[in-house]
Amino acid sequence: MTTITAEEVKARAAAGEKLNIIDVREPNENAEFNIGGTLVPLGQIQTMQVDDLEQYKDEELIVYCRSGNRSGQACLILETLGFKNVRNLTGGMLNWRETFKV
Repeated sequence: MTTITAEEVKARAAAGEKLNIIDVREPNENAEFNIGGTLVPLGQIQTMQVDDLEQYKDEELIVYCRSGNRSGQACLILETLGFKNVRNLTGGMLNWRETFKV
């Protein structure tokens, strides 16, 4: 698992790059604030319910949560399942909101 910063993600998105972003928080957290990632709660990943993510197995997949802990767990599980390029968003949404003052 490698990491990626909020600044890198925002810059790449602003440049028009198509990013595969996964939010592993709970639905209520996603509804409160999100950066456009597809919602796949950590519980689904822990129980290997990742059919919706199979298309990204050989692509870069950026994973985030509130602080970076759950997304780190998700990244490790996804790598075990054969995902090749999984990146954890450093500091999660707490860092994102602090960095960009949102």
